[in-house]
Amino acid sequence: MLEREVKLGVPPAFSLPDLEDIAAAVETSPVDERRLETVYYDTPDLRLARWGANLRIRQGEGWTLKLPSTSEGPALTRRELEFQGDASRPPDAAVALVIAYLRRASLVPVASLSTLRRRVQLKNRDGTVLAEVVDDDVSVIQGLRVQNRFREVEVELKDQSADRLLDPILARLRGAGAADEDPTSKLVRALGARATAVPEVDPVALTPSSTAGEVVRHAIAVSVASLMRHDPGVRLGDDPEDVHRARVATRRLRSQLRTFRTLLDTEWANALRDDLRWLGSGLGNVRDRQVMAQRIRSRSNALADDDALTLADLSTELQAESEEARGRLVLDMRSDRYTDLVERLVEASRAPALTADAQQRAELVLPRLARRDWKQLRKGVAALADQPADPELHRIRILAKRVRYAAEAAEPITGKIAARTAGAAAALQDVLGDHQDSVTAQEWLREVGRGPRAFVAGELTALERETAAHDRAAWHTVWKKLDRKRLRRWMI
Repeated sequence: MLEREVKLGVPPAFSLPDLEDIAAAVETSPVDERRLETVYYDTPDLRLARWGANLRIRQGEGWTLKLPSTSEGPALTRRELEFQGDASRPPDAAVALVIAYLRRASLVPVASLSTLRRRVQLKNRDGTVLAEVVDDDVSVIQGLRVQNRFREVEVELKDQSADRLLDPILARLRGAGAADEDPTSKLVRALGARATAVPEVDPVALTPSSTAGEVVRHAIAVSVASLMRHDPGVRLGDDPEDVHRARVATRRLRSQLRTFRTLLDTEWANALRDDLRWLGSGLGNVRDRQVMAQRIRSRSNALADDDALTLADLSTELQAESEEARGRLVLDMRSDRYTDLVERLVEASRAPALTADAQQRAELVLPRLARRDWKQLRKGVAALADQPADPELHRIRILAKRVRYAAEAAEPITGKIAARTAGAAAALQDVLGDHQDSVTAQEWLREVGRGPRAFVAGELTALERETAAHDRAAWHTVWKKLDRKRLRRWMI
């Protein structure tokens, strides 16, 4: 389930206001009052809480795992999953989803809460619950004593059609004395400052006077944090964007380890890049099929209605191949090799194996390193024939990606000019990426386009050829926008 909620702080004397007339065709239930006994589990250093996740066992309800939020704005949106199991130990299925955060650390009880909950449900006329407003009076229990108490109100949206109710409900609660939004979870309130510490992967702040080593550490931490935040979603498989973001993080890491290789211990960096290549291969096998399935579905308007069943059949086959590849990937992500890789990446985000050159000011070092990637790209483009082969264009895409990632890493030091270089390189990467996706789709369609599928597969291949021809005609114009002196003047 996707949990969408807004939390508000309230004073001790707060009372839930009447919500009966909050909107037309919406009815409220009587106030329901009950006592909730909850125990939260985490590592001794509170890794889950610091990443924005929590795992709890609630008497009479079973286990609940809340994963880190992926949203912005007042409504906190995150995955909430329920598990059955022995109350004395966290269920293996829940632990498996957060293994990137836990790795080999143990889960132990970290907080016990006793909550007096007053709940009001808002329903439409057919009885569907649209939203819940709960007023929680929480006691933090230590031993046999109440260590602390606090109170909060939550508005949880239960249905997509309930978005229109959020603002009037919040206005009514504020009118009754509730404070502004406070996304702090009960667990964090209960545990205090330790739970509000930054996650174990936290990019350092950069300034124009930062050293090259600090930029390397920052770049590594940004990508490692992204990989770890999307790790549970890759395992769940409910949103293709998680695979995409994890793959981008892996690619960026490999590219930047290569760009910064003179600032890093060679053996250390090469070992990391090898394991990242292994992980990236698994992510790529899943993502490539997701992209192809999306491309095929998007062609429905270009084909006759009679082709719809065959089109759906091809899309379903790709989806099955994607899930099969994701199954293999998840098995890899349960292995000791993956756990060891995450441990090394966490350590790399804190203390990469730097050389003496990394102590120099970044503004003196990074432009030179970025220029090396730039020269390779320019040389590669210059060597192309008038009609380059598909693998040659794919190679240019890879080189453009290196320029982009180098410029993104340098942006905090060099400013907007590096950001514009990264943007122009990304545009070249996009058009050549679309070309490569088309080439890959054509190859797959030739393999599966036999028998009754042959005609539709041929139609789709023809459409992909048109796309590839368009990209071939466009890429050099995009390259010219990148190959401008003012975009590379920050590189020595």
